[in-house]
Amino acid sequence: MAFPISRPRRLRQSDAWRRLARETRLTRDDFIYPLFLVPGARVRHPVESMPGISQLSVDECALEAKRVAGLGVAAVILFSAPAQKDSRASAFLDPNGLVPLAVKAIKAACPSLVVWADVCLCSATDHGHCGHVLPSGAIDNDSSVETLAQVALNYARAGVDAVAPSDMMDGRVLAIRQLLDRNGYASTPIVSYAAKYASAFYGPFREAADSAPAFGDRRSYQMDPANAREALREVQLDVEEGADMVMVKPAGPYLDVIRRVRERVDVPVVAYQVSGEYSLIKAASARGWIDERAAALETLTGIRRAGADLVITYFAPDVCEWLRQ
Repeated sequence: MAFPISRPRRLRQSDAWRRLARETRLTRDDFIYPLFLVPGARVRHPVESMPGISQLSVDECALEAKRVAGLGVAAVILFSAPAQKDSRASAFLDPNGLVPLAVKAIKAACPSLVVWADVCLCSATDHGHCGHVLPSGAIDNDSSVETLAQVALNYARAGVDAVAPSDMMDGRVLAIRQLLDRNGYASTPIVSYAAKYASAFYGPFREAADSAPAFGDRRSYQMDPANAREALREVQLDVEEGADMVMVKPAGPYLDVIRRVRERVDVPVVAYQVSGEYSLIKAASARGWIDERAAALETLTGIRRAGADLVITYFAPDVCEWLRQ
């Protein structure tokens, strides 16, 4: 209808009205918090490029998990940077490695917290790539998939609540599903990084996870940022192979992809607000250029509005506190 009968501002005139008319809401159950594991004891080493984030030894990781669970964070996802690195990522196959030990410690400290484990090879390889490297320098997809499945099984045996393959090798979801099922872990979900882009926004994470490639880049396996239709193909393949959830990474620059994925599949959609997105807000806030809380909540609302059911974010503990206020 024409003005003045139609006045959309009527439902925006007060905070109470805005809350009543709000279409997208954030809750504490929406967020997963990343934790970074390193060897040692009583280690809490700040990540310079990610203010507020630290590398943690297993004991400190359990304490941090208990702290954020107390704030209302529903789930964490574990990344680890072992001291031992070799061409085959052998450290990730160790049943007494950082992730298995951390899973057990977290479960003892806060049994109700949901624990995911990232499944990749990069931070345990001496070359820093997400799969096995051939003499030519190419990444060997199929042998990498075999190792990734073994890593996932190792984490499932340790009691992780979900495995999250982030490598972007073809066929790894099916290989993981089959190996888990054959070994009695049919109930362990797979959260697939289904549309993971070769992004410029991963830089700070590589400091936190000690996972920068020693040569080349990851564009032969991570997705071209220019492609959206390809993301739908990747997502559909992973769902067909048995993924219980699918992920889009990064989140902010790919809201259109999140929306298209949400419309394509029926499984839950996760989005990863990555380190670069976090650090940009932190850096601008430290200089007084933006309001950190307002910017964080706005970006997370945008990610949820685009269609993400869950968001992995370094702001998770802060958001849970803010939502209490």
